[in-house]
Amino acid sequence: MRLLYGETFGDLYVSYWLWEADGVVGLRIDPAGREGAWPDKHLTPETLVQVRLRGDDFPFGFANGHTLRNGESAFRFKYQDQAVRREGDVTTIVTTLAAPGGLSIEHRLTHRRGEKGVAAQSAFINGSPEPVTLEMLSGFSLFGLTPYAPGDAPGTLKLHRLRSKWSNEGRLVSEAIEDLQLEPSWARHGAASEKFGQVGSMPVRKWFPFAAVEDRQSGVFWGVQLHAPASWQIEVYRRDDGLCLSGGLADYDFGHWAKTVRPGEVFETPAAHLTACADGLDALCARLTGMMKRPLSELPRPERLPVVFNEYCATWGCPTQQRVEAMVEVLKDRDIDCFVIDCGWYAQAGKSWEMNMGDWRVNAEQFPRGLGAAAKAIREAGMRPGLWFEAEICGREADAFHQEAHQLKRFGAPVTAGFRRFWDMRDPWVRDYLRKKVIGTLAENGFEYVKIDYNECVGVGCDGAESLGEGLRQSVAASQDFFREMRGRVPGLIIEDCASGGHRLEPSFLGLCQLASATDAHEVRELPIVAANLHRVMLPEQSLIWAVLRREDSIQRLVWSVAATFLGVMCLSGDVEALSPAQWAAVDAGIAFYRRAEGVIRDGVSVRRGPEIKSYRHPTDWQAVERTSPDGGQKLIVVHVFDGAPERLTLPVEGRYAIDGIYAEHPGDISFEDGTLMAKVSADCAFAVMLKKE
Repeated sequence: MRLLYGETFGDLYVSYWLWEADGVVGLRIDPAGREGAWPDKHLTPETLVQVRLRGDDFPFGFANGHTLRNGESAFRFKYQDQAVRREGDVTTIVTTLAAPGGLSIEHRLTHRRGEKGVAAQSAFINGSPEPVTLEMLSGFSLFGLTPYAPGDAPGTLKLHRLRSKWSNEGRLVSEAIEDLQLEPSWARHGAASEKFGQVGSMPVRKWFPFAAVEDRQSGVFWGVQLHAPASWQIEVYRRDDGLCLSGGLADYDFGHWAKTVRPGEVFETPAAHLTACADGLDALCARLTGMMKRPLSELPRPERLPVVFNEYCATWGCPTQQRVEAMVEVLKDRDIDCFVIDCGWYAQAGKSWEMNMGDWRVNAEQFPRGLGAAAKAIREAGMRPGLWFEAEICGREADAFHQEAHQLKRFGAPVTAGFRRFWDMRDPWVRDYLRKKVIGTLAENGFEYVKIDYNECVGVGCDGAESLGEGLRQSVAASQDFFREMRGRVPGLIIEDCASGGHRLEPSFLGLCQLASATDAHEVRELPIVAANLHRVMLPEQSLIWAVLRREDSIQRLVWSVAATFLGVMCLSGDVEALSPAQWAAVDAGIAFYRRAEGVIRDGVSVRRGPEIKSYRHPTDWQAVERTSPDGGQKLIVVHVFDGAPERLTLPVEGRYAIDGIYAEHPGDISFEDGTLMAKVSADCAFAVMLKKE
């Protein structure tokens, strides 16, 4: 094995290694200055693109059924050549692998100047005269982890993942490689695989498409975040002294995905973002989320981080013209940017909002003057009007539910999940229908903001392609095309990405939307825990965190709720017409603090501090999120306290800072001296502090 090519991109070093006798090339990414060779390790050939062609032999070593890595197909593709292309701030390394008969794969590694990671993607090119069916094609594959310890590095490697479920998104799970049985065997025979991912149209359901491997001795972390709008997989694999990390589209075994590529056609995988650092897990995550800045910057955006009001937790799916106007009257003189009419505006008499989606006929009893009048009232009060749709779905009580010819099917029957069916977004009839019902409603009534919700999962896939998984991939790609079309046909439109809260929080959907619903944990104690989790996988400037304001709330509770929104974008809801002047004073002070912290929320880097919280439903102790501006000049510290916390908190802060603002029920209980933030606290209290460098 020899070094084929290496290049430094900022503080990353990318290297390609060639096993000349086998014609196999592998990929490694390290922090710059840490690119030394492997000490005394047995490493077998590992290709930078894992591929399986239907009909080829399956992998060896008791692996068949667990993994499709390293079967016959992977080693048919030999290294052919490599080219480095530079265009402006973008460098792309293209490595070509070729197989007999005219088949080839291009692996593309792209770096944009200023970014702290690289993007990897694979393209399969069928130059043969016959169709070829893929059953796996990875978007990335790293090999040889860890390169800093000899042999199999016992007790050194750890895998970090983020579990997710409804209202409990982003829970960190850290496991030793030995606990996953990923040590090599005594005879170096057999292959071990930990494959995980998600199957269906809710890509953040059970796991986020994220993984990090830590070398605990050297302090180096390697991380990946997939563009994964539908089924995906990540695989941690071992058969020698080096751990391998690969992933991309869910393969045939995992997600029933197969793709037939005809002569002359090219199939490309979604991108994967890769990075490495020696600064800790939170720093690694910030490098990956930082790569999401560029697509977001290309969307039309408000000049400042917005404050959004959504009426859902006031009307619970039964908004009316009268109630909207009453809330607008209360909010019009406050510093609020957007007012969103949520679900239920279309629900016909005797039908629920959850079962009547798809026809999109305005309920004339609730909105006797039409949606345009409601939007006008919002706009005249100085706020952008917004409207909710679940555009890809048909509810059981809607006429659209019976349009089976235009819905996704599996084995000929409509895919029905509970009381929802799914439009086939590939169908031209469906696209024309939604142009009229969704885009037309927005444009004709003057809405400038749309919340696109998605509250069920298609599952493994649908008919209409070579495999169920490919049908799903095509359908979700068509949904994303519709997001682009909405933006193109309604200039300046703000799109909020929602899928029962946070089930679509992955880079490709987040790159299409200015905002995203972080979670549906709106009024519960786990809200700030989840909001903090999400700093590891998305930009806080996109993460809508709700503060639901209730007439019975104490000032302490209101501060607790509002402080959580400083972990993302402030979204208010609840009983706004019934709040007292004292309650509104607490909320208004929170809005003013949010405006003060806007720059740090948007551009800072976060570190999570405090004891580990085991139960989200019954949290104990406390948590803090410390977010620092890029130049280190400001810090935002947001603290939430649960049961069993000490009466006084002390939080050391590196650097010379002074308090530049406090949001708390009792600001006098908080001080900062000699590099330590100190606070007198009690259960269910919260506060936030801005620090400014002296």
